[in-house]
Amino acid sequence: MFIQIIFDILTLVIVYFLSEGNVSNLQTKEKLEKEDILNLFKNSCKSETEFNVGIEYERLPVSVVTDKAVPYGGEYGVCNFLRTFAKSENWDYITDDYNIIGLKQGHDTVTLEPGSQIELSIRPEKTIFDLKKKIDNLNKQMMPILDRFNINLLEYGVSPLSTHKNINLIPKRRYKIMAHYLWGILSDVMMRETAGIQGTFDFKDEADGVRKFTIANKLTPFMTAMFANSPIRGGVETGYKTFRALSWLNTDNDRCGFCGKMDEDFSFEKYVDNVLNSPIIFINREDIPIEVKGKINFWEFMEKGFGDFDAELDDFKLHANLYFPEVRLRNFIEIRNHDCVGKDMIYAVLAIYKGILYNDGAMDEIEELFSGFSYKDFAELRYNVPKNALGAEICKIRAGEIAKEILYIAEKSLIEMNTCEEKFLEPVKELTFAGLCPADIILRNWNGLWNKDVKKLVKYLSR
Repeated sequence: MFIQIIFDILTLVIVYFLSEGNVSNLQTKEKLEKEDILNLFKNSCKSETEFNVGIEYERLPVSVVTDKAVPYGGEYGVCNFLRTFAKSENWDYITDDYNIIGLKQGHDTVTLEPGSQIELSIRPEKTIFDLKKKIDNLNKQMMPILDRFNINLLEYGVSPLSTHKNINLIPKRRYKIMAHYLWGILSDVMMRETAGIQGTFDFKDEADGVRKFTIANKLTPFMTAMFANSPIRGGVETGYKTFRALSWLNTDNDRCGFCGKMDEDFSFEKYVDNVLNSPIIFINREDIPIEVKGKINFWEFMEKGFGDFDAELDDFKLHANLYFPEVRLRNFIEIRNHDCVGKDMIYAVLAIYKGILYNDGAMDEIEELFSGFSYKDFAELRYNVPKNALGAEICKIRAGEIAKEILYIAEKSLIEMNTCEEKFLEPVKELTFAGLCPADIILRNWNGLWNKDVKKLVKYLSR
């Protein structure tokens, strides 16, 4: 009788939970499937009226007094600068284990890269004019506090004087893990010394997203060449016009470079497969990083788990964010390969991509321009650009000549859009049509008027 009573009670409890739909404690958690991941991308499509342009804009903090990289800590360090700016302009802290690693206000952020590089990430806007207005206003707010802290923010691709050996990582847990894991002889340079510009662009459906992704990948070597701006590093001429691009070529080929071979049947699924096949660095549980150290890839994590942990969708989001191809697919297309540049050339980066990627006719023209080149041709060009920039060749054609055609196509498209954004192309047109990139101007002065004086370089970059 007693056993029957217990059985009846248990039956009633189970019926109650089932009737209430509250069965989470009585059934196994559903396994993460690839389709769940694919839906992240498929659900990110937007109508053309919703298309925006976004930017992430990194700069190098150097001391006005010493020209060396400004450290994270100390009275005049980057952390105290952020703390002071937050109080002055009513921004909220972003913290990691109680350390300030950035600020946020609405959808905009000011965050720190591993070597204390300062990055502005602005909510995407309809026009480049809107982005420029927000960045100009933010720079105006920051300037008095930067002056008080004797900090210059250089629009340049690599630290001009300090090297990674004397640039400490900021106290962000993931950066310490990444620094120990990432292989490649220049991975420390990439993390601690470099600064770049990233643009983000929307897509209307999978076909449009794949097309833009493929075109952007093919554009990247030419764009890297046009905006090459890091020839002097550690106070000496490196022999490369973009040492930043060289550092990425020598950082963890499991997760950097071109994603896929840009074939005709490329798809969201093929992009996801590339990410799933890359080794996992770490996962998070309750905001605590758990190191995986590349022992398994994400496919294996989904199939077998790792220790006591099963794969979750947030694990994939983190893993995908630690995957660093030159063009990255997220809920937008993120293009990541440009040196930080000055004199309003940052907006030229966005203008070129907007002119091409937001106009079907312009994409047709770019595809025709590139139709004679293979994946191997683009890959070889990518390896030659860091040294030679616009002087690099693809199938015996100078990259500079193709860059001119790219600018023609982008300008014509922007004029058709009737937004006046073609004006942002002027600085890069002036250089490219003269066969020059920003690094060429620096090298001319470095070996001439500046007489290899790094202080004169820093003064030039500070204007």
